[in-house]
Amino acid sequence: MTHVAQSLARSAVVGCEHVDRAVYREWVWRHHPTPSVRSARMKAYDDFTGEWPRLDDWFRAPLRRRLWEGSGDDFGPAGPSMVMPYLTYLSLVGGVGLDYPLLLGRQFAGPFTVSVHPGGLGVDLDLFERNVSRLAQLGYSAKGAKGVLCWPFGRMLLHRGDPDLAALTLSDLEGLRCGVEEFTELLRHDHVRVDFARPRSGHENQDPAGSYFDTATGRINAAQAVLFNTGQIAVPAPGRSDRVDWSQNLLPSGAPPKIRAVVERYLRLRLDADPDRPENVRHSRDALRRFVEWLVIAHPEITNLADLRRGHAEEFLRWAGKLTNKRTGLPLAMTTRRGLVTNLTVFVNQTATWGWEDTPGRVLFTRGDIPKVAKSLPRFISDPMLASLMAAVGELADPYQRAALIVARWSGARRAEIRRLTTDCLDAYPDGHPRLRIPVGKGWTERSIPLHPKAADALRPLIELARGQAARPRYDARAGRAVNYVFTLRGKLLSCGFLFDCSLKMACTAAGLVHPDGRQMISAHRFRHTVGTQLAEGGARLQTIMAVLGHRTPHMSLIYASLSDQTVKQQYQDALDRHIGADVNIAGPAARALREHTLDPQAVSWLQTNFLKTELELGHCLRLPQEGPCECDLILTCSKFLTTSDYTPRLAQRRETELALVQDAVERGWDREVERHQRTADRLAQLIADLQPTLDAQDLSR
Repeated sequence: MTHVAQSLARSAVVGCEHVDRAVYREWVWRHHPTPSVRSARMKAYDDFTGEWPRLDDWFRAPLRRRLWEGSGDDFGPAGPSMVMPYLTYLSLVGGVGLDYPLLLGRQFAGPFTVSVHPGGLGVDLDLFERNVSRLAQLGYSAKGAKGVLCWPFGRMLLHRGDPDLAALTLSDLEGLRCGVEEFTELLRHDHVRVDFARPRSGHENQDPAGSYFDTATGRINAAQAVLFNTGQIAVPAPGRSDRVDWSQNLLPSGAPPKIRAVVERYLRLRLDADPDRPENVRHSRDALRRFVEWLVIAHPEITNLADLRRGHAEEFLRWAGKLTNKRTGLPLAMTTRRGLVTNLTVFVNQTATWGWEDTPGRVLFTRGDIPKVAKSLPRFISDPMLASLMAAVGELADPYQRAALIVARWSGARRAEIRRLTTDCLDAYPDGHPRLRIPVGKGWTERSIPLHPKAADALRPLIELARGQAARPRYDARAGRAVNYVFTLRGKLLSCGFLFDCSLKMACTAAGLVHPDGRQMISAHRFRHTVGTQLAEGGARLQTIMAVLGHRTPHMSLIYASLSDQTVKQQYQDALDRHIGADVNIAGPAARALREHTLDPQAVSWLQTNFLKTELELGHCLRLPQEGPCECDLILTCSKFLTTSDYTPRLAQRRETELALVQDAVERGWDREVERHQRTADRLAQLIADLQPTLDAQDLSR
């Protein structure tokens, strides 16, 4: 017997005795009018009491013998399926609490089954039926709601030895959860045979213990959901992403006690300080676990973090730089390594500031140790990919998944913000256009944005469904108030994994947007990048992009704006792509070098980057920085001067000015000024003729 089985055995009820036969017979005769049932109940009682005269001995017997029916020396004739009616009477009428190993190990008729227990157990069947109806209102099927609640309610009552259904508390639910966890370990390690702990259809690869745990946990969550919504308990049922305590079972078994104590204390403190952001604690946990794993192997002599020095940190950094991803075999991503060092730095600095004992208390890591990452541009979804993806999203069967992705596509909201949308999130502007209120998210501020009618149409049925459930509001720590969520099913808030990860995987597969290794090409966050890019390309102001995406600073919004600056794009195309093409003519001394591709690569590279900075009044100066500053104003004859047909109107206007100056100089008798301005006018006429071959320079000079 393992330590788990031993701990379960120690939880057995002791100090109780069998009820007198005459008393039990009188109760059976009063509540069971059928003779065959009366005979079967009394025979089971006689067999059980005959084999186990002392009830304490039965509670202390091995679990295998108490669970299994059989013959021979190992098992007695009265198995649990026969004796459970008597044990139910003993618990709910006699006040004897039954242990969870027995209650979890076998199926039996619960105290709400009238055909087996017609009455007399003291259970409020009307209250049970009201709970069943309330669970059906929360989204469970009316047919299955009763069976879902029978399992946890019946076992909690029998474990308490009290038939009062209204007396169940959150402690009873947690006790049943612990019992299920321990019994699952018993199934896994002691190989106790339980007939109904088989994998469900379609889950043949799942072990029986895992199947049992999933089924039992789902039923317990249903019980918690209905008790919360009826006001009997104050804590709502956990969703799939809310059940993990990142402060437990963190470090390798060889971790020294003082190191383990400090790490667990630190993570519990962080989890208590920010309970609605467990992912932050998970990142700290992963970093500390890697560090302690390395420390146990590389320096087993260190049993206290206070003994660490800078040299140990440098050695760890060299080791971490060689880590690889176990799935791909590639080096760890730069962001993973960055998070690793950042979280360790925060841990060392915070514990030093707090003055904790058994911590380094000195600088181990600095900002210079944190790997630098390149700032990547937002990855928006191209129009063809977006069209095929949204067509596949529209075919998703689950309305919650479909609505979540459609809202993400048209709002640009983050995953966690969409998941926490409330039932009053949708209204309209005075002109009737839908408006969405996005809850407090990463920026800790609410915002209200326009919403595409397609997204509003996907949300409205879910809002009505949530309102119809009349669920009890649950407290939102970020919003600071009790709210009703839209994306709830059966009284539980749906996870981001279900709403986005699973749905996008199906949609990308249907649309053919998968990599060769089977991974999907599109993530939910790319919808956000797409909305930002489309707003910028549509000419939206920077403040508008910030308001829609919820940016607290203009830095991220500026990235979208710079990506989509149509003026820069147009000038780039006009100045570079088309200057040497057939659509735009070029003229000037530098034109020959461009046509004949005699510019060296360094000059070409500089011009591609700085061409817009070379603009003059009548063209561009292609003088490179290493050639020094321009020492004259002879731009029309300088070998570095270049102009294009875009500047023809300016050249013509300048020529008219020069001709007017010629006339003025003639009237004043300034012969040298007449010559200078006439040469400039002739040069301008030649440039215009080069840009417009149909004109003749001599005609222009007349």
